Amino acid sequence: MTEAAPTRIYVDADACPVKDEIYRVAERHGLPVSVVAGSFIRVPTHPLIERIAAGSGMDAADDWIAERVQPGDIVVTADVPLASRCVKAGAEVLAPNGKPFSEESIGMTLAVRNLMTDLRSSGEITGGPRGFTPRDRSAFLAALDTTIRRIARRRPSPPAQPQT
Repeated sequence: MTEAAPTRIYVDADACPVKDEIYRVAERHGLPVSVVAGSFIRVPTHPLIERIAAGSGMDAADDWIAERVQPGDIVVTADVPLASRCVKAGAEVLAPNGKPFSEESIGMTLAVRNLMTDLRSSGEITGGPRGFTPRDRSAFLAALDTTIRRIARRRPSPPAQPQT
């Protein structure tokens, strides 16, 4: 019986405001983190943290994450199309404000995102999303911790070692 790979946290890092929080939570749980950006990004020197410069091509970081993510992994992104790809791959996906993307919600979220993009491009809407707040940061920390614990409960326990 092969052992399931440990949960990995993938960070869509170019505009992620909660990277430091991810590092702290991942270290506490002993989980590896892949910090993926289009180009060089500074990350702490730690054996659990891997820096990936995916390239400058359109969606290079998104493609890198989507090609590797597996069920039981966690993706942190505000990018709705990437979230959709990762949810379809069976990953748990969180926005930096703690909002989970799920199979039940991703279709509507993607539709709203596309509508807003169309409205902005036609000049109907000129504002962007509201600013990131301390409450968002707190909600993200709680959601990440809850997600990690939920995944851990779903994983099979390792077989008991025979007593000698």
